[in-house]
Amino acid sequence: MADHGNLAHMTSEPTRTDVTEAGDDGPVSQTLARVSRLHRLSGGKLLRPTGLCSGQEFLMMALWREGSVRQSELTKMLDLDPSTVTLMLRRLEQGGHVVRTRDPQDRRVMLVRASTESYALRPRVAQAWAHLEERTLDGLDDEEREAFARILSKIEKNLTSTDDG
Repeated sequence: MADHGNLAHMTSEPTRTDVTEAGDDGPVSQTLARVSRLHRLSGGKLLRPTGLCSGQEFLMMALWREGSVRQSELTKMLDLDPSTVTLMLRRLEQGGHVVRTRDPQDRRVMLVRASTESYALRPRVAQAWAHLEERTLDGLDDEEREAFARILSKIEKNLTSTDDG
């Protein structure tokens, strides 16, 4: 025979004092996560006419700025997993936006550069980002914009310098 007293205790819902609900202790982090998601979605919509997907513009901006680079260096610049960069490059290469070649000095090394055709996208990507910037900061005066940028820089520094992950 089962002990119904113990079963009731084991299946009862935890009380608020037993478990903190998700987000209760992190309203700023919760808001930042929502804002980051909305920012990414808005950026993706603005980039859609260029044929680039959200995130690909960072890779393209790096190539437009740096020229031909090792794929491993691109991975470091973007702070992404190598498999993620490989997949992004494959898609961008299929779309005619990047060219990958072997390094003539070291055949083990893959060099990546923006295709000549991709440079036509550069002003359109810059325009999309300028529009996103203005939309993001709409309603803030110059002083608020400067303060917001300073605060975000501090937050970025806090998050990149943590050792506890």
